[in-house]
Amino acid sequence: MSLRVAVQMDPLETINIAGDSSFALMLAAQARGHSVFHYDVKSLAYDCGRLTAWAAPVVVQRETGNHYSAEESRQIDLVRDVDVVLMRQDPPFDLSYITATHLLERLEGQTLVVNDPASVRNAPEKVFVLDFAQYMPPTMIARRIEDVRAFHARYPGDLVMKPLHGNGGKAVIRIPADGSNLGALIELFDNAWIEPHMFQPFLPEISEGDKRIVLVDGEIAGAINRRPGAGEFRSNLAAGGYAEPTTLNAREEEICAAMGPELKKRGLVFVGIDVIGGKWLTEINVTSPTGIMAIDKFNGTDTPGLIWAAIEARLAGMRG
Repeated sequence: MSLRVAVQMDPLETINIAGDSSFALMLAAQARGHSVFHYDVKSLAYDCGRLTAWAAPVVVQRETGNHYSAEESRQIDLVRDVDVVLMRQDPPFDLSYITATHLLERLEGQTLVVNDPASVRNAPEKVFVLDFAQYMPPTMIARRIEDVRAFHARYPGDLVMKPLHGNGGKAVIRIPADGSNLGALIELFDNAWIEPHMFQPFLPEISEGDKRIVLVDGEIAGAINRRPGAGEFRSNLAAGGYAEPTTLNAREEEICAAMGPELKKRGLVFVGIDVIGGKWLTEINVTSPTGIMAIDKFNGTDTPGLIWAAIEARLAGMRG
C-alpha cells in the first residue's frame, strides 16, 4: 500500500540527520514506497471546509550536507491529496501549536493524523503525566511563591524548577536547598510565562541517567539511558547529554503497562516517556518525541518501521 505522507515539521535544512526522529520516519516512509511532502505549520489554511498547506514533494537521503531534495512548493489539500499527516514540528506548546491541532482535528475520519491532534492538545507533556501521579516524584504546579515555599518546606533539599510547557531541557533550573534564589527565579519565570510552573525535588539518581522509553501504539519499542554531560545535571541530548544502551526493570515495565492502553486509545502512536532512577516518571512526550535513532543504533532494531506498521494498520482500520 503506497501512501501519500505530509510531514508538518521545522525546516529540513535545520535538522541534524544524525539524530532527528522525523528524518528517520521520512526515510522509512520512502523505503516502504510512500511519497513524502514537507510543509511548515504556518502555511496551514482553512477555506470553507477545506484544509490546505503549501507543501514541497521531497526525497531524503542519509548524506550529510545533501540530505534532501525538494520540488517547488504547491498548495495541497490535506484530504484529497494526502493519506497521512505527521505532526512533527517542535514546540513551544503555545496558542499557535494549539490552533494547529484544532485545524488538523478537522481531518478526523478522512486523513490520519499522527499523533492524534486532539489528544496531543489534551496531553501536554508535564500535565498528561499527572494521570499517572503514583509513579511520579512529589510534584507541585503553582505560581504563588508562598505555595512553592510550603512545598519546599515539606520536601527540603534542592528543587528543580521547569517551565510547564518547555521542551528539550530548556530553562530547567536547579534551586539550592537554602532557596536563596527561589524568589528571583519565580519573578523571572512569571515574566517569561503566563502559566504556572512545575517544581519537584531534585533527584540525585539523575547522575546515573534518565531513561527515554519509546512506546509505539502503547507497546514498548525500546529505550536508551541519557546521562548528563560534564558540568550539567540535565540529561537531555539537546542539552549536552549522551546516550547509552539500557534495559528496563520491573517498575519501568509496570509504568509502560499502566499507560499503554490509554496511549493506544487516544491515538498517540509515537510516545516517549522519561523515567529517572528506574522508578520516577517525569514526562510523557507526545508532541514531537525523539530518541528512536539512538535506540536503533544500540539495539539493532527498526523503530521507524514499527511506527509505520502501526500507522498503516490504523489507516486500514479507519478505511474499513
